[in-house]
Amino acid sequence: MQNTPKTPTFNQITGAIRALAMDAVQKANSGHPGMPMGMAEIAEVVWRHTMRHNPANPRWVNRDRFVLSNGHGSMLHYALLHLTGYDLPIDELKNFRQLGSKTPGHPEVHYTPGIETTTGPLGQGLANAVGFALAEKLLAAHFNRPGHDIVDHNTYVFLGDGCLMEGISHEVASLAGTWQLGGLVAYYDDNGISIDGEVHGWFTDDTVKRFEAYGWQVIGPIDGHDSVALVAATLAAKADKTRPTLVICKTVIGHGAPNKAGSADAHGAPLGATEIEGARAAIAWPHAPFEIPAEVYAQWDAKAAGAAAEGEWNTHFAAYKAAFPELAAEFARRMTGELPKGFTAAVNALIDKTQTKAENIATRKASQNTIEALAPFLPELLGGSADLAGSNLTHWSGTQDFLPGSEIGDIANANYINYGVREFAEVAIANGISLHGGYIPYTATFLVFSDYCRSAIRMAALMKLRQVMVFTHDSIGVGEDGPTHQPVEHTASLRLIPNLNVWRPADTTETAVAWAHGLERHDGPTVLALTRQNLPFTPRTAEQVAAIRQGGYILSPASGNEKAVLIATGSEVGVALAAQKQLAEQGIGVRVVSMPCTRLFDQQDAAYKAFVLGSGLPRVAIEAGVSDGWYKYVGLEGAVIGLDRFGESGPGGALFKHFGFTPEKVAETVAQLVALS
Repeated sequence: MQNTPKTPTFNQITGAIRALAMDAVQKANSGHPGMPMGMAEIAEVVWRHTMRHNPANPRWVNRDRFVLSNGHGSMLHYALLHLTGYDLPIDELKNFRQLGSKTPGHPEVHYTPGIETTTGPLGQGLANAVGFALAEKLLAAHFNRPGHDIVDHNTYVFLGDGCLMEGISHEVASLAGTWQLGGLVAYYDDNGISIDGEVHGWFTDDTVKRFEAYGWQVIGPIDGHDSVALVAATLAAKADKTRPTLVICKTVIGHGAPNKAGSADAHGAPLGATEIEGARAAIAWPHAPFEIPAEVYAQWDAKAAGAAAEGEWNTHFAAYKAAFPELAAEFARRMTGELPKGFTAAVNALIDKTQTKAENIATRKASQNTIEALAPFLPELLGGSADLAGSNLTHWSGTQDFLPGSEIGDIANANYINYGVREFAEVAIANGISLHGGYIPYTATFLVFSDYCRSAIRMAALMKLRQVMVFTHDSIGVGEDGPTHQPVEHTASLRLIPNLNVWRPADTTETAVAWAHGLERHDGPTVLALTRQNLPFTPRTAEQVAAIRQGGYILSPASGNEKAVLIATGSEVGVALAAQKQLAEQGIGVRVVSMPCTRLFDQQDAAYKAFVLGSGLPRVAIEAGVSDGWYKYVGLEGAVIGLDRFGESGPGGALFKHFGFTPEKVAETVAQLVALS
């Protein structure tokens, strides 16, 4: 007679999470077991009873999104992915935090199946989740039709005390309430413990009042280990379609550990063999490390339910496609990230126009002209600025502000986000928008304030996200606002971030190419460092226009006997060209190299770089910023005309003269270098 498998108890179902977390951390001898053990019941309610997802197709477009903002507790996420049937076998959990495994120390998108975003820097996961929920709301408003809700999913985010202490949580939670993101549900693991111990000594915010003031629905505090209360809270959260919800869950960190539960000892270190043995007894888990009974797997397995949910959606989408074929095709295109037909032609027409029109304008204005020209061909372009649209010039004639709750807000056709003075939030939210799909976000502020959002910029580069960041007022050319607003080190500093393309274009043509390259790029973000002041236009051959995409190229060959090479970016290209003329009058021939994107130039082969920079000739680099990064191009025997100090308050033109960014100073430096060579 065949034995019928026993139905596991609820404690066994949640015990699987706790056991996998403490076993994996113990085997790795590093990690954070406390949070996974403390949030097991919350995770069970969300992942077994609430979320719509398909383990066999982690990229199903209408899946619910899940974000682990307190990403140090990554074993919670890996346990859930493994148990519910994603392509994450038990051997990967055994290799937790090991080189080459699919279970790194913090969750990483595009690396582990089912991970929606890379988290770890606290608070940014919540920001990404706001971006997910915003994208869902905008897509639903644009594409859904009566009886055809093809965009209809929720975003669930787990977060802890650290996330709420980080300043970015204030920025993004404020916006989420203003934007009425009813599809966003956050579960706050209120265990009162951080690395340094009990948080009541440094975290005394009234979280309920705080989030109510933002316009959120706040539920709790409730017992985070009470599944009945958690289910009720989740149902109430999903019922509110106009407010995001914060569910405050009182939990015990390391729940089940007999001696370390409720203390900082359970936060960020293995429990130890003795404590784990005691925990196994406390949670009635008699199984060996990494052993999960078949009946427990069966309770967690989400493959059948996921396939059914996706199948039902596919049926709905087929009906939608039959009723609205053009909308369906557009939705499918946007969710794959493919650029629309006609985009390349629009780019080419724009570049041709810049060459014909030959305008002497600021590159921030050239950027606005580019948006104006390309946005009509790119409906997925979703702009925004941190309260500086009038200075960043990020509006265009077709701008439709996203203003929910306002009579002037056309949500269905919204393409512009007013982020307010929230630089960190705008980039981190845009990261979530990019990850969600359906939009290509661009954000904007002054270059000097890129410091405020640097961590989100770094995360965009780490995650290889498609996003364009418009940073205007790129140098001492800012002028009278003085050194607080004059970026000196920022362009060089941003160039240090791997996978981030930093463009500092010299005129309208380079600006158009930089924008096009950023929009076309699928493997990382793009920064545009743009001027406040007008810059002279430089005519180019077709070959030179094409070479802009290589990051650096010969803009003006030497006339006569070549003696040196000038390398410049942005506003200093015009200075280099003027110096070239003065030097020619002295019988010193120099070539001028424009290098708008050093990273792309560095990726070229040796032959091309040698062709552009020449060999055996002295080189001088010119940029109104710190000089260190340029010595790899000019060598120790070359010269850099830079600015290794903070600026001053005064008219921009006067400052360029004061600090030596003049044709005369450049010509003098080159002549001296040639004389010594």
